Amino acid sequence: MPLHRDMLSTDETYMLRCLQIAKNGLGTTAPNPMVGAVIVHNDNIIGEGFTSAYGGSHAEVNAINSVSDISLLKSSTIYVTLEPCSHYGKTPPCADLIIKMGIPKVVIGLKDPHEKVAGNGIKKLEAAGCVVKVGVLQKECEEHHKRFLTFFTKKRPYLILKWAETADGFIAPEPLKRGEEKKPYWITNTKSRQLVHKWRSEEAGILVGTNTVLADNPQLNLRDWSGKAPTRIVLDRSLKISRDYHVLDGKQKTIICTEITDSNSHLEGVTYKIINFNSDVPQQLCNVMHEEQIQSVIIEGGSQTLQSFIDANLWDEARIFKGANNFTKGIAAPKIAGRNQQQIQILTDQLTIVRND
Repeated sequence: MPLHRDMLSTDETYMLRCLQIAKNGLGTTAPNPMVGAVIVHNDNIIGEGFTSAYGGSHAEVNAINSVSDISLLKSSTIYVTLEPCSHYGKTPPCADLIIKMGIPKVVIGLKDPHEKVAGNGIKKLEAAGCVVKVGVLQKECEEHHKRFLTFFTKKRPYLILKWAETADGFIAPEPLKRGEEKKPYWITNTKSRQLVHKWRSEEAGILVGTNTVLADNPQLNLRDWSGKAPTRIVLDRSLKISRDYHVLDGKQKTIICTEITDSNSHLEGVTYKIINFNSDVPQQLCNVMHEEQIQSVIIEGGSQTLQSFIDANLWDEARIFKGANNFTKGIAAPKIAGRNQQQIQILTDQLTIVRND
């Protein structure tokens, strides 16, 4: 249910603004969370900031640096979607900076589950005499930080299933018979395809199976959108995919999950992870992605790979396009059930978003 400003308290209004500006960091901050921060003095916003691309300043630092008169900080409130960090990483602790600048009140959306924070930022602020309020728009902050929270609480990435199916329920035509010429086909319209490229820019990884690569030779990049291309994760049990396929072009980070241990068959510049294809492949893939610090992934196919994650109940969200055309026969789309369905019309396509809550 959308939030209405006239129903919000003062603290909620400023936290909502934090959430709005935090989205500017989508797709660039990982493995750091995309935090938003707002500084308020006498009911006026005097500073705002969001998390810079990974390695840069955190939201609190950017908000403080945006204040033109720093003397006002000593009588201001800072709002932040996630508990300020209390440890040294690539940047100094934000809690220390808040204390140093003398900001007397801190309003926080939710606690940070990261083991190096986990309430320590709040404790440090309170020990320094700051008034700390926690839990403002907590549900909304949890939704915003769903990738970060899933990664640290479930020890796996936030998993998004995506596929396109025809009006009669197929994701691809029947496999070609020997000698048949491959003909290009599209299930969705150009607007939907552009949206998929936007989604790719927002997530850390993109995963496909061997058959999808061999059949479609996908690039898995951002041709129709700008941003950072996701890490490619490809299942290739027996290393069937030859080096002339796009996924091995070296243009973006690629991880091949295989059972072939012979390093002589491995390509330079590609990361190889050995997994057991006879046992719980989805969970093993989650373990690989967690190890590689991939906090979110779009699983784009094929049908067998998608269904394996559904059957293992390892998914958080499914984004399903239904086009207007029919194949009559072909490869059937995965079967899924979930709650909180949302339907969006995109020209001739219908997009259904299903949450596994």
